Amino acid sequence: MVNQQFSKSIATLPLLILFVLGALLAIATELPYGGWIQIPILALVWWRLDLNHSRNIQSHFVAGLVFGIGYFVIGLWWLYISLHDVGGMHPLLSCAAVLLLSAYMALYFSIATLSISLFKKTRVTGLLLGASWVVMEFLRGYIFTGFPWMGLAESQINGPFAPIAPLFGGLACTFLVTWISWELTQLKKRTAFSVAVIICAIGIVQMTGFMSFTKPFGEPISVRLIQGNFEQTLKFNPQAIGQQIDFYTSEIKKESADLIIIPETAFPWPQNNLPAGLLNNLQDFSNASSSNILLGLIGEVSSNNGMQYSNRASGLSPNVPAYQYDKAHLVPFGEFIPPGFHWFIKAFNVPLSDFARGSLEQEPFSIVRKNQASVRAAMTICYEDVFGGELAARIQHSKEPVNLLINMTNLAWFGQSQAPTQQLRLSQLRSLETGLPALRATNTGITSVLGPDGKLLQSLPEFTQASLSTQVQAYAGKTPYVIWGNFPILSISCLLLIWGLIRQRRF
Repeated sequence: MVNQQFSKSIATLPLLILFVLGALLAIATELPYGGWIQIPILALVWWRLDLNHSRNIQSHFVAGLVFGIGYFVIGLWWLYISLHDVGGMHPLLSCAAVLLLSAYMALYFSIATLSISLFKKTRVTGLLLGASWVVMEFLRGYIFTGFPWMGLAESQINGPFAPIAPLFGGLACTFLVTWISWELTQLKKRTAFSVAVIICAIGIVQMTGFMSFTKPFGEPISVRLIQGNFEQTLKFNPQAIGQQIDFYTSEIKKESADLIIIPETAFPWPQNNLPAGLLNNLQDFSNASSSNILLGLIGEVSSNNGMQYSNRASGLSPNVPAYQYDKAHLVPFGEFIPPGFHWFIKAFNVPLSDFARGSLEQEPFSIVRKNQASVRAAMTICYEDVFGGELAARIQHSKEPVNLLINMTNLAWFGQSQAPTQQLRLSQLRSLETGLPALRATNTGITSVLGPDGKLLQSLPEFTQASLSTQVQAYAGKTPYVIWGNFPILSISCLLLIWGLIRQRRF
């Protein structure tokens, strides 16, 4: 009996190691050089999984799943705050929801790692692993509307492979991280070859960083980003709603600027029910001060079931019709209810959780300026900036050139967690992919200005009520990624996997 228990303990030890490695990988992404640190950690994961190559596929699948769960539980724990602290869901149900989502996300990691055992070990195993990872990451961002949060790519903002993003996007960063981390595990077997591969890959990618695809456009624009720092629990309190509307209205009128932005749902009330004359009053201010204003509010659109709410950015510009952008990529359970899950929303107890979906082909917002060409900004609301391919396609197919990215966000749902820094890295990756500067207006943080290379130029401290006033240089042009999207890296990955399967059958 004792021997059986000891054997079970030994059998579960490798799974525990993989869980810890997954957790360490998630923690590493938050560190200053996280993009570098994640590579040796991944190498340890591949080494651990490779030791199990003689075991059956089911065992290997479980091992990859445990690694993924460790990674996502640590990386997405902040969802518990929105479910329990804000939504009022029972603690056990909130924990279960985070664990189930983490397990679902981990499935993609687990399937990708199967390439280690499915393909015979050769010098191209790392390439096949990278290709598998790219395909599964793409699917993770597509199936069931997608949730590609906490990918490997955004950590490369602080790593060696970020410069490849303007050429082939974040998935190319993922490919390189996976491939090179595998080569680290092969240093003992074929030292010269693996060292050459690692040095050449990092060196070539770093040299691409000297390439520039966009250039400054016109004179810098003056910008004001207003951070209200209102708790999420106040968003549905009628008295607090009035205070928020008064605060943002007063802050907007304090000082003119070419562009003034308040956060997502900063006016947390349906547009038609806002105080009488409020929008007209702000339009008058826009006309008089030559300020362009972007307001985060609740829109209303007609649908087959009558009127439906939308998560909207409403733009006011001097002496031109109002602009509106309705969020297109909605958050499952937070902004729309998947079929068969209305019971979950009732347990979550949050109003306005079934929004109308905006079109993916909405035009950019034009920032009107006196005696100068307008600057056009591609809009995203909240986690829409996770979907780099969608944003690139919108910029590529826009009737007018896009010069700037704007993201309006409210992360008060997630309290004092790493969610704001995670989304900041995603925004940085989007700027790098498109070669365009970005403005982030948030409720609790991180309100910031990003350069066309993804670098953080200015920001406000989190959980403070403040305004960021600055000058921002718009840019013109398109990166190869904007033109091609994910097609090149997906094509390369699929061809590698097809070649690997053919080669496997021959030998």
